[in-house]
Amino acid sequence: MKTSLIITTYNWKEALQAVLESVKNQTRLPDEVIIADDGSSTDTSNTIKKQKEQFPIPLIHSWQEDKGFRAAESRNKAIAKASGDYIIIIDGDIVLNKHFIEDHIMNSKVDYFIQGGRVSLGKRFTAQFLTKYMQPSLFSIDIKNRKNTIRSSTLSALFSRKINSANSTRSCNMSFWKKDIIKVNGFNEDFVGWGREDSEFVHRLLNSDINRLYLKFSGIGYHLYHKENSRGSLKINDDILNTTINENLQWCKNGLDKHLNSENHENSCS
Repeated sequence: MKTSLIITTYNWKEALQAVLESVKNQTRLPDEVIIADDGSSTDTSNTIKKQKEQFPIPLIHSWQEDKGFRAAESRNKAIAKASGDYIIIIDGDIVLNKHFIEDHIMNSKVDYFIQGGRVSLGKRFTAQFLTKYMQPSLFSIDIKNRKNTIRSSTLSALFSRKINSANSTRSCNMSFWKKDIIKVNGFNEDFVGWGREDSEFVHRLLNSDINRLYLKFSGIGYHLYHKENSRGSLKINDDILNTTINENLQWCKNGLDKHLNSENHENSCS
């Protein structure tokens, strides 16, 4: 099984640097890393270029023009470039526990996708972390969801379970079979602005009989503190989400397929 790790980012090179360092320290490396860049400036591209020089696996920069928050389209473009059978998606503010990739791979199952949790770091802890890369423990101060710092195969086996609901969807820590992403046509690019594109995507997977494994005490990510994004697009995005729910949709028209076709054309001409 070949695994692709996709990292979304936008103009926070310090966080991306910390995330990439955590990738290099994994007990099991992915086969490639793809940066899904939603229009960052040259500071981010320079950071990626420097990392490429000594990165142990292929590091691919997928960039699109900055036209506002377009995470759905950015992820689709990165997915189209991915060569892995299994795709793990994180945000550029999620630093990985050293067993993160190993845990996602070990828990992967046919006809399932994985929803992982996160430890939320406070403003003070994040500031220290970005200079020292010191990961939190159960007893650290200035963190939330501290139980998520515990990694235990025994507890994970007891508490990880199938929950076929979109509740607590967090695209900052998820993994899927690429064939299942293709089956629902990826993320819906009608979503512009923050919010709901991940929940709508999950609903279409569930409507397509792809189950959700809610992973506990495993696949640990540390979420760096930052100011919240604008919620100004939520009304429109909620309407798109509700249409998918009410009509039990499995497929979105404005999705992944156009990028897959583009990638296939480029590869055939190269």
